[in-house]
Amino acid sequence: MAKRIYLDNAATTKVRPEVIDTMVEVLQENYGNPSSTLYSIGKDAKEILENSRHIVADFIGADDKEIYFTACGTESDNWALKGAAFAKMNKGKHIITSKIEHHAILHTCKYLKKFGFETTFVDVDENGVVDVEQLKNSIRPDTILISIMYANNEMGSIQPIKEIAEIAREQNILFHVDAVQALGAVKLDVKALDIDMMSFSAHKLHGPKGIGALYMKKGVRIDNFIHGGAQENKKRAGTESLHNIAGFAKACEINKYEFDKKNNHLKYMRDLLIKELQEKIEDCVLNGHATNRLPNNVNMTFKFIEGESILLWLDMAGVCASTGSACSSGSLSASHVLLAMGVNDEAAHGSIRFTVGEETTEEDIHYVVNEMKIVVEKLRLMSPLYNRH
Repeated sequence: MAKRIYLDNAATTKVRPEVIDTMVEVLQENYGNPSSTLYSIGKDAKEILENSRHIVADFIGADDKEIYFTACGTESDNWALKGAAFAKMNKGKHIITSKIEHHAILHTCKYLKKFGFETTFVDVDENGVVDVEQLKNSIRPDTILISIMYANNEMGSIQPIKEIAEIAREQNILFHVDAVQALGAVKLDVKALDIDMMSFSAHKLHGPKGIGALYMKKGVRIDNFIHGGAQENKKRAGTESLHNIAGFAKACEINKYEFDKKNNHLKYMRDLLIKELQEKIEDCVLNGHATNRLPNNVNMTFKFIEGESILLWLDMAGVCASTGSACSSGSLSASHVLLAMGVNDEAAHGSIRFTVGEETTEEDIHYVVNEMKIVVEKLRLMSPLYNRH
């Protein structure tokens, strides 16, 4: 297929050439173990590790020693929740999160139920924004942890993190934020936000897959998740994946330098796509907050048809998009996020997520909209729902 337009950057991003070069150099020239510091090759590896840690920490306003490298955002989420739960279980066994969290959070809460932990799942409004008042009223004497994502991976709405952090601080409750989608998309300052823990993943901002990080504020004590050696300040065992860590740091470095230019481009492409879809296709609705959303996210419901069918036709036209979270793409269930927002089951099944990228052009947008118009018209002609309409 000659034409290929990738609009699923929330699922993963293309690794930047500079990141690949950095990773290859580390693999070829700096192959030592960072824990083997009695000789020069190991010392060189340790220096790369700590320099990378500094770059990632600086990108989010943290201190170097507050960054712990993990294998992915999912591991970081699991560590934050399980580590906090088991460390604080003598104080209480109540956790608060939202109904629209990533499955890394929701399924971890389900797992913790086996150990007697109870989770309150807070509602969101029609824009996918957490009900802060309900969250506040859900706090109990035995509440030990609040976990709310910074921005939703499916429909892009940004949450009132600062406000929730203040509530958590007033009540002396640990506050964790899943910022996997937010890293590189919004300017993060963990000190200004007063966050206890925050999860990240490199492959969402043009870094490699297989590497993530957990920010843990100095003084926060949670149980270890992986046991073994003394790596990561004795908190996360396992030989560090040095080339991936260096690639993660390089991606953060590039993103910091290009942040405004990149995100202005993404917002322009996002808004152009929304405008043209709404102008050229009837009965389509934008999901999520109209303005307070991730700069690259466009989640639309196309009434009377199914999202999976749209994707199959788009793929034949060379367009890559999704029906929501890549982690649940094999499921035929409607998005739990859209259902939590009050979208009915039928409409939720007809929703498509487009996430534009740095390489997206106006020509790409025009092509995608024209193909969408053709696809939607074809599918609606075959739809009994549309015919009844």
